[in-house]
Amino acid sequence: MAPVLIENVYKTFPAAQLNRAADPSGSHEGLTVLRRIHLDVADGEFMVLVGPSGCGKSTLLRLIAGLEDISAGTIWVGGQRVNDLPPKLRDIAMVFQSYALYPHLTVYDNLAFGLRRMRQGAGAVRPGVEDIKDGDLEKDANLELAQILATSRWWEDALGSLTRRLPPALRYISEAERLIDERVRAIAKMLQIGLLLHRFPRQLSGGQKQRVALGRAMARNPQVFLMDEPLSNLDAKLRTETRAQIVNLQRQLGITTIYVTHDQVEAMTMGDRIAIMNQGQIQQVAAPLELYQRPANRFVAEFIGSPTMNFLTVQVQSPSLLIHPKFRLSIPSEWDELLKPYDGRTVILGIRPEHLSLGLPAPKNLETRVSRVEALGSETYLSVQFEGETLQARIAPDHAVTLGDTVWLAIAADKVHLFDPDTGQSLRAAVPA
Repeated sequence: MAPVLIENVYKTFPAAQLNRAADPSGSHEGLTVLRRIHLDVADGEFMVLVGPSGCGKSTLLRLIAGLEDISAGTIWVGGQRVNDLPPKLRDIAMVFQSYALYPHLTVYDNLAFGLRRMRQGAGAVRPGVEDIKDGDLEKDANLELAQILATSRWWEDALGSLTRRLPPALRYISEAERLIDERVRAIAKMLQIGLLLHRFPRQLSGGQKQRVALGRAMARNPQVFLMDEPLSNLDAKLRTETRAQIVNLQRQLGITTIYVTHDQVEAMTMGDRIAIMNQGQIQQVAAPLELYQRPANRFVAEFIGSPTMNFLTVQVQSPSLLIHPKFRLSIPSEWDELLKPYDGRTVILGIRPEHLSLGLPAPKNLETRVSRVEALGSETYLSVQFEGETLQARIAPDHAVTLGDTVWLAIAADKVHLFDPDTGQSLRAAVPA
């Protein structure tokens, strides 16, 4: 399909477009919501943009789609600069959180809508269509359909519309409509909505509407899929099922996909790579496991993982000893060189709940008091108080722990993360894995 390259993109909304809530300072300088965005999405890759609400991820998606103008920088799709191309010429399909189905059209006509509109831009579905040789058309279904639309007779659409609701034997079906019908039915079969083709959106469940919205995007066979929180309106069970469907379909079709979510579980289970955003900037781009194991900074470490990572301030004593008023922890020698500049200084120790375990009284362990117990059957989560801090720990379900108990927690020394107290950057972020 097509790679997507975003180079040094900025987006600033002019002050005239902002209300008082968006710009409470009244500075009249506008609001910059994206800064220095660099992102390289490979052909056929499933890239997830994740971050808290308001971090700019949906705005970035709209810039790629052409629904917003960029303030600076360049966006490339399939090697073509698209900054000045209108959305209809970018050959990008977008799936919205609200589904955006046409209520007066059946499922079939919603799926076929984008294909029928190709007549308006026939010959310009993708730049350079006139240069494609006849023998190459079979490689690109969109170009084949575009060429048929470009050469079809003016009266075929009208006659087809007039006879569409007649019995099949009496309908006029043009060659273009035959191709559209084949593609719509193939997509409906793939999404298991073949029995819904004659229903209207009001007759569908939330999950069915989402599959129709996905099908409408897929039917166009675009170069790039953009998906803006498409599962947020579904219940938990359906969300789990649908995200698996989306991943499987993307693998089958091989279409470059950029997917926006605020749910880190969705991000970790769906993406080939994940771009974590905060305050209009990309914090880190990496594969899911790398984000979990080697977060670039404290924000990424805190955002990825549930429950969130625990943080404590400790003092470094070379070669690899971390000192806290209540415990002393020796960590692996691989940290020796990284910690030399911090000898005698404080750093932030990060440890995930799953890397804390019940231990015995010892200088290296933490004496804590249990303030909350969440028994989930397969595992138990503890909230504990330690020196005025609330820490989270995940333990095996067969340990009998109750509120108010004093428990000693052992830190897995080989799983610690260390961050600069001023910048929040990981001390090993610049060290190759």
